[in-house]
Formats: sequence, structure tokens, C-alpha cells
Amino acid sequence: MVLPDLESLRCFEAGASRLNFRAASKQVALSPAAFSDRIRRLEEQVGTPLFTRSTRRVALTEAGHALWPRAREALEAARLCLSPAAPDTTPYALTVSTRFELGLSWLLPALKVLEVKVPHRTLHLHFADSPEMLQALRNGLVDCAISSVRIAESNIRYATLHEEDYALVASPALLKAHPLREPEDAAALRLLDISGDLPLFRYFLDARPPGERWLFESVQYLGTITAVRHRALEGDGVAVLPRYFVRSQVKAGELKVLFPSLALRTDAFRLIWRAGHPREAQLEALGAELRALPIR
Repeated sequence: MVLPDLESLRCFEAGASRLNFRAASKQVALSPAAFSDRIRRLEEQVGTPLFTRSTRRVALTEAGHALWPRAREALEAARLCLSPAAPDTTPYALTVSTRFELGLSWLLPALKVLEVKVPHRTLHLHFADSPEMLQALRNGLVDCAISSVRIAESNIRYATLHEEDYALVASPALLKAHPLREPEDAAALRLLDISGDLPLFRYFLDARPPGERWLFESVQYLGTITAVRHRALEGDGVAVLPRYFVRSQVKAGELKVLFPSLALRTDAFRLIWRAGHPREAQLEALGAELRALPIR
């Protein structure tokens, strides 16, 4: 039986991970034509297509899905056979996608700690909103993402990092002029949120009695929680925001929590990656490291 060529397996693994032949060819330092030729030769040896390809999309066939974990094992075994007793300190990189606020307030300051813990690992950051982030993950443009978005897809794996608690907040000056104690009081106030489907305010609504109506004087969509917090601090409306994101402002008396005894629905930050990722063990380890870092 003819053994598969390791370089062809390396090209296949890159293609399976990226699902983008141009990006995969760059990863293995081959021209797109040479990369495609390696895939073709491996498919001939296996006797069946490993990818379905169109002008817009690359996907693994059933045979490709079956081969992917075995190809990774073969490549890892080939690499380790050269230094079986040495710890694995081979340099590698992971690209982590996250939303702007969480990345700047928590992940960016954590990079130095993470670099000390695993010095042979480089973490690249990719900032995006949730739809763009998940699209980049599905297309293999990033290795993982940190998000509270729930994804019901069989080819997605995740590790829970931190719970995300929410609170309805407003400036004390605004509440002094227009107290908010009952749903009817909302008629004198503006609601601040990030988009028209009111994803933040729904954390509050879900905790209230069914059928309760909160009709605000107006609603303003601001795109990011940073902008929402800024407007709330200026006294321009009420908003539901993550508690970690307004903790210092609440402590300083710049914002006040409304209905403090009401338990709003919680969410959680998760480290998300595609099933079968060649660095799955390292991604799980990264998840454990991030879980040990307090959210802020």
C-alpha cells in the first residue's frame, strides 16, 4: 500500500481548516496552482473527492470530514517522532475574534499574562460585531471567537468562560427629574439600545411579568455598548448594560441601577471554534486560561 505524502496531507489539513484554498496555500507557502495539485493528487490516491469547490465556496465532503482528524494525527505523529521526549514548544499562532468593547477592556490587557504563560504561542486579535465575527469563524479566517451569541450548529465547539450579568441603569440626575418605578413612567424617558430588535432591553423584559408594556417616549439605537454607556452617562436615556461594563460608573455614583432586586436573565461569554480544528487541544487550554482571568 502506498503511503500518503506528508506534504499533501499538510495541504489537505490547511484546506480543511481554512475552507479557503487561497488562504490555505499561503499558510503552506505554495502557489494556488501547486496547492490545488497537491489536493488533486491526494484525492486520486484516496479515490474520492475530499472537497466540493465552487467559485464562492469550499466545503469538505463526507470523505474529507472522515480524513481530517486522521490527517492531523498523522502530521502530529510525524512531527513528534523527531523529538519524542521534548515538550512541545513549537511556535504557533491563533487568531481570536471578539467584539470591540470586550477585546479592549479585557482581552487586550490580558495578552501579556497569556504570553508569559505560553511564550511560544502568538495570539492575534480580530475585532468585529457578532455577525461578521461568526462569518469569519465559519470561513476559517479566524481560529476562534469570544462571544455570548448562542450557535446551534453541530460543527461548532465552545468553552464557557464567564457569566455575563445585566442591569438597567440611568444617571441619577435623569432619574431625579423622571423617576422610573412603574411601566407607565417609561413614557417620559428615552430607551437606549444597540439595534432595533432591542437585544439589551430584552434581558430586562424577560425578567418582568408577561404582557407588561414598556412604552418609552423614544428609542435610540447606537450600535455598540460603548456608545450606549456614553449616552446613559450623559443623562440621555435608560439602558440595559453588562454589569462588568458599568461597575466602576455605578460605584462612582455616575450611574444608578434600577430595580436592583430584579434578577435579569444572564448570558455567558464563550470561546467558540470549529469542530475538528487542528489546534483543538490548545484552544481548550486557552479557554481554561481565559476562564481564570476576571472579566472587566
